[in-house]
Amino acid sequence: MKNFSATKYTLQNVTTGRTFEDTGWLLDDPQGGEPSLIRANYAKRQIEVGTEDMGIYRFADWLPVGRMLKGSCAPITYKSKKLAEVLGLKNLYITFNGYNPKIGANMRTCSFKETEAYSVCARLRANQEDKVLVVASAGNTARAFARVCSDNNIPLLLSVPEDNLDALWFDTPLNDCVKLIAARKGGDYFDAIHLSNLALKSDKFLAEGGAKNIARRDGMATTVLSATTFIGRIPDYYFQAIGSGTGAIAAWEANLRLIEDGRFGSHKMKLMVSQNLPFVPMYKAWKAKSRALLPYDDDQARIDAESIDAKVLSNRKPPYPIGGGLYDALIDTDGDILAATNEEARAAKKLFEETEGVDIYSAPGIALASLINAIKAGEVDPEKIVMLNVTGGGEKHCQQGKKQYNLKPSLVFDLNPDANEVIDKVSALF
Repeated sequence: MKNFSATKYTLQNVTTGRTFEDTGWLLDDPQGGEPSLIRANYAKRQIEVGTEDMGIYRFADWLPVGRMLKGSCAPITYKSKKLAEVLGLKNLYITFNGYNPKIGANMRTCSFKETEAYSVCARLRANQEDKVLVVASAGNTARAFARVCSDNNIPLLLSVPEDNLDALWFDTPLNDCVKLIAARKGGDYFDAIHLSNLALKSDKFLAEGGAKNIARRDGMATTVLSATTFIGRIPDYYFQAIGSGTGAIAAWEANLRLIEDGRFGSHKMKLMVSQNLPFVPMYKAWKAKSRALLPYDDDQARIDAESIDAKVLSNRKPPYPIGGGLYDALIDTDGDILAATNEEARAAKKLFEETEGVDIYSAPGIALASLINAIKAGEVDPEKIVMLNVTGGGEKHCQQGKKQYNLKPSLVFDLNPDANEVIDKVSALF
């Protein structure tokens, strides 16, 4: 599109500060060292927001992309009236990622994972398109990548727990370039990651990279760019539910860029992130003041993951301790990790639909429940600007009157599969 031009950027090791060029699909500092995220430093220090018809690429100044893909939508931010009044907040801003045409929100997969997919896939270079992109997911991420890759003819292998296949619904059939494998019933997101890692032993495949991929984080960071450019200043509080914490890391990084921009304030949002009880590994580590995650029995983790409503929040190995990860983000922003129950999230979801007129997923239900609890505990100044990142919603609107198409797995593997069998069978799918 005529309004788009790729932004020049360099990469930086967050821990050491070393800067280097992006040679194509770097997920780590090629010189190694202690585990650390890498970060994009964009040539444009002040963001110039594009037009609405550019979708998520209206924020392309701060996205590591070389092209625009069709079909994207940017997050939508608005000032809440009814929910804010119920909560007693003067300045509650909702950043909505999902489907609600009344406010201009048109994400067909109803999830902010679209922000990741449109950024990651647009980072792919021409010499990488002969590779099959591999994405492990608990559900929403898989749906988003499947939609984007199908619409743009990008080969994709998804790995998802068999228990979470209900999340893989679509409003139109998918292109045959998208294939799905699953970790057998009883497995969780970590099992899906393990399965995808085995497939990646074949040189036919390319690892998406998760939190290590700058495109994933900077795509998710558009939620904060949406909020800040709409409000005119950086919010004071940021509320979001977390499974990996990647969205909160992205929010922190966007905050730092906005400070450097110089037009939106010089303060850091207080990151207030939350997990779904009883699956709360990061919450427990944070409350123990531990940078390292605490021991978590695999079988108990699977049981806990199965018991929570917000299945997408069930990452056993999140980027919490890594340099530039969630622990560092929380320390730098004087943030906190909260926790809420299924029951509290269900009540919060009901309240949101009653006041804001649209359904939301269980994960943002956890975020809202945590906001409600924080207000009751006196941890939120009602006069300050609060950003609530609604990471998914509008499924009822999106599915109404439409036929659904569900993606079925081509292969289902045991939780401890033979590596050679996985490589051979998965490679044969493409």
